[in-house]
Amino acid sequence: MSHNNSCCRFCCRGLYSCNWGDSSKSKRKCGCCWFSVVTLMSLLSLCWMYICLVTFNDREDVNWQGFTQLKRWVNWFMVLIIISAVFTSYCVLLLLFALFQVALGEQLDLHWLHKIFLFFGVIFLTFGVTGISVKWAQEWPAVLLSLQATGPFLQFGAVGALTLLSSFVFQGFHRAKIGHKFLIAVVFLVVSAAIFLCPLFIRSPCLIDPKDLPEKPKLIGHRGAPMLAPENTMMSFHRSIACNVTAFETDVQLSKDRIPFLMHDNKSEFLLRTTNVKEKFPKKKFNHSTDLTLEELQSLNAGEWFLKTDPFRSVSQLSEEEKETARNQTIPSLLQLLNLAKQHNISVIFDLKSSNLENDTVDTVDTILKSGIDPSLVLWLPPREREYVNMAAPGFTQVYDNKKDMLNKSGSHLNVKYSSLSTKKISELRRNNVTVNLWVVNERWLFSLLWCVGASSVTTNSCHLLKDVHQPDWVLPHHRYTIIWISVDIASILIMIGICIFHWKTHRCCRREEMQRNNPSSWNEKELHPFLPTGQFDGHQRL
Repeated sequence: MSHNNSCCRFCCRGLYSCNWGDSSKSKRKCGCCWFSVVTLMSLLSLCWMYICLVTFNDREDVNWQGFTQLKRWVNWFMVLIIISAVFTSYCVLLLLFALFQVALGEQLDLHWLHKIFLFFGVIFLTFGVTGISVKWAQEWPAVLLSLQATGPFLQFGAVGALTLLSSFVFQGFHRAKIGHKFLIAVVFLVVSAAIFLCPLFIRSPCLIDPKDLPEKPKLIGHRGAPMLAPENTMMSFHRSIACNVTAFETDVQLSKDRIPFLMHDNKSEFLLRTTNVKEKFPKKKFNHSTDLTLEELQSLNAGEWFLKTDPFRSVSQLSEEEKETARNQTIPSLLQLLNLAKQHNISVIFDLKSSNLENDTVDTVDTILKSGIDPSLVLWLPPREREYVNMAAPGFTQVYDNKKDMLNKSGSHLNVKYSSLSTKKISELRRNNVTVNLWVVNERWLFSLLWCVGASSVTTNSCHLLKDVHQPDWVLPHHRYTIIWISVDIASILIMIGICIFHWKTHRCCRREEMQRNNPSSWNEKELHPFLPTGQFDGHQRL
């Protein structure tokens, strides 16, 4: 196989342009434009993939949105992750093929099929970003928060990528025209400066001395341990006890006979997701908790759905005995949970989901007081009818869902979404002796970051995983990070200087060989008589 049709050239040319023969020079300008498009799409797809991985902590929110619209539980977020991963891999591989073609001196003629795929990719990314901005806007603060955990490592990765790609940049620089050389140099220097100096703007709470690390946040079981058992069932709360949770988090509604029971879904989604209500009452539709008595509610199966849908892909971790227990779960009453909490000295925090909050508050408080549980173990969260609760049960711990109400009521317990407060604000509240609980925290990286911040506790679906986290994923003194950062930057600069010199010398040698091939007589004359003008000697003198 000839030099122009070597195996590497053949494969790169074929996979990028579907042109298995020699490339055409007539498409050079268009090819460079499409190379820019491929580069941009690769960067955008990597950013999108990062967003997907960060928001994986809140994947159930996406699945819940899908359920409210379709009334059918599907793991939509996993579908999104798979599509995003495939598209990102495709763009990155396409960029690598293009870079290899640049290194081999091949023309960049992107095939029309790749152009169509890139067009659909633009549509996919546009819909994705628009969907987050319109339907899931609260996730953007979470993405910014994640940069405090990943920023130092993203910078190291960017330096490494820049160092590797510099070889292609220098090679293209030497081959470019004068005007293009200036543009390449300016863009490369600006990008390099931004990457090398961005640690000046990185502020991470984990850049602290290990001895200053706050106490590990306590764990609150979100509807029990929903990764190990059906949510809001007694099995789920029993499983969370093994995780050393300090509180049970749940949702309370009242039945037709005025008995508080545990259920999250309400209104049009009531009972559809987590019970077999369609099978038990095929001709009826229930939109309110007061449509059924507690006896009717407890006749429903509240565990079979967990085994069928496997919402957290965790059913395979259960033994056959545990699966059988899950299969036979029913809807528990609030009193059952209170008795379990009293037995193990565990707190209870809950939302009260009802349209008749005044009467429901009275009946719920009455049930709690009759249970005999220590009032200090009850963390009262529902904001309405708080004045009545303070009078009827002054021993309850009042928890607020926003900072303004807490300050107005001189409270000291706050329960908010983890992304609704900045790390600086969380640390400030903790210094003022405010107990801050953040929900819902499932991923280890997020738990580690909030540990560094000093969060009091987190509500989690994955208590069985977080209980085994004995220290944050990384903690580094700031001065040590500065040394590492500067060392990495200097090493990268030295390597790139070496690569630049190598390409410069290689380019000079290639030019010399080309000149010698094109005009060997003139080359030899200059080599023999470098101080005399070419053509001064006649043919006999040169011989």
